[in-house]
Amino acid sequence: MTETTQETVRGWFVGRLPQEWRTEQPEVSVDREEIVVRLRVPDVDLTDDDTDAVRAEARAGRAKGFREDTREQRMEIAREAEHRFDAKVSWGVRVGEHDELWTHVAAPVMSRLRQTERLVLDTLVASGVARSRSDALAWCVRLVGQHEGDWLADLREAMTAVEQARGRGPAA
Repeated sequence: MTETTQETVRGWFVGRLPQEWRTEQPEVSVDREEIVVRLRVPDVDLTDDDTDAVRAEARAGRAKGFREDTREQRMEIAREAEHRFDAKVSWGVRVGEHDELWTHVAAPVMSRLRQTERLVLDTLVASGVARSRSDALAWCVRLVGQHEGDWLADLREAMTAVEQARGRGPAA
């Protein structure tokens, strides 16, 4: 997905989403299969005396309420976006420290792994870290994403520069 497409999709959602749904701009991420829209909604009113359990449940309740109260309108917006951008739309919400993602796409990915790589996945399964090789592979990808975030950001930035250079080149 190109940076231009990311900006186009994000801009469409910024303009389309009701203002009362958020306290800041939506976080929109796009790949070949899916558009994920995360909204930050107002946090719940808490006191300093509230326990972590009270805070967690209050925020989970706010997220659940938002999901239910906005379902029909989110479905309508998703249908419009899916028609316009030819990708599924998934929704999420952040309430304070609470983060939820609903009905997101789990796309199958074909990979060819050698025995040493399969053994890594099998170790994660045998140890209970993952339920299956598929879960183990997803765990590995998340781990790389967490620990190599700056490197991945630099790589995405470089890809954007390449796209811009191609756009300045001669037309085919």
